[in-house]
Amino acid sequence: MYAIVSIAGQQFKVEKGKKVFVHRLPGEVGEEVSFDRVLLISHDDKTNVGSPYLPDAVVLAQILSHQRGDKVLIFKKKRKKGYQTLNGHRQDFTQILIEDISETGAPKKTEKKKAPTPKAEVTVDAAPAEVKKEAESVKVPVKKAAAKAKTEDKSKKVVAKKAVKTTSKPAAKKSPAKGKAKEDKK
Repeated sequence: MYAIVSIAGQQFKVEKGKKVFVHRLPGEVGEEVSFDRVLLISHDDKTNVGSPYLPDAVVLAQILSHQRGDKVLIFKKKRKKGYQTLNGHRQDFTQILIEDISETGAPKKTEKKKAPTPKAEVTVDAAPAEVKKEAESVKVPVKKAAAKAKTEDKSKKVVAKKAVKTTSKPAAKKSPAKGKAKEDKK
């Protein structure tokens, strides 16, 4: 049984118990990793091909080590120009061990749900007097009334700024030379 899996942007043919070097994966050594981008699974004479991925197929693996590849030298030269550079690069890799290939999905682990933390309520004493009155008259929680009052204040400021900008522009004056020239032509 083998599968073709997309891992970190590359496609690999994997089998159970096989070790594979892939581009660096986040995670610690010994951590379990699952890959759900399975393109093809072949089992005996039966082959399942996804379009583009198989919906429930999962490949489980374990991170064995993080390593760096061999150094690759990049040498550039332009003859008769005196230009040459030498750069080196070492690619980061992760070695993984394929533990299981499943067509029906990975076994789901049950996690305990945490109890929701209660939200802090705004007390009536902490809110401004205007907001208290509004909250009592409309029967709205003080928190919502305070937020509404705050947005109204912001909208008033924006309107005031626009009014100041439109009224503060001086009227465009015509130069006297241009005005006389037009009168002479008539």
